Amino acid sequence: MWVRSSIPVGRGLGFSGAARVAGAALAVAMAGSEPDAALSAGLADVAEIAAGLEGHGDNAGASVFGGIVAWVDGRALPLRIGQRLTEASVVVWIPDATTSTDRSRGALPGTVARADAVHNLGRVAQFVLAVEHDDPTLLVASTDDRLHQGVRLALVPGAAEALDVGVAAGAWCAWLSGSGPTVAFLVAADSVDAVIAALPESGQVKRLGIARRGVHLMT
Repeated sequence: MWVRSSIPVGRGLGFSGAARVAGAALAVAMAGSEPDAALSAGLADVAEIAAGLEGHGDNAGASVFGGIVAWVDGRALPLRIGQRLTEASVVVWIPDATTSTDRSRGALPGTVARADAVHNLGRVAQFVLAVEHDDPTLLVASTDDRLHQGVRLALVPGAAEALDVGVAAGAWCAWLSGSGPTVAFLVAADSVDAVIAALPESGQVKRLGIARRGVHLMT
């Protein structure tokens, strides 16, 4: 198997999940006499295999099905995406540092305060409503996390600054991508240039988007 990927490794952008989905998808497709049909019928198997290898299904579910998905009890639940979010950009600020997911998890406390858990539950509901109703105004502060983000941002020089200045420049919301060190922003098309210009020069910036299509064969 030969692999080419534009996803940086060790930057919190889901490389390992995408790679495992690609391998599982290839296996499922090649097991059928008609690879395209076999893959289309076997996406749930691809997700299960990749999630098992990853240890969680968040990245795997997104890579298999595309769009915005929640991973609940071993299955991906896609959210509907309206026109405004479809046309939006995902801007990522990628510093030179790499992050070990295991080490990053080890820095987190073993327990969380009830107030912080309640805060995060409210933000999850807010984010889901923003996506389902295609209402960017609801995205503001919807990714304000109290369970892991503060600790992990402190481990990456410039990350907290990047998050703050990106939002101040007009991004709807921002978050630490995975366990970091990348910081990501959801941005309206007319605010992208301002957000990019505001981000620290200590990181590389890419303008991406929400992929509406998941894993598929290219011939």
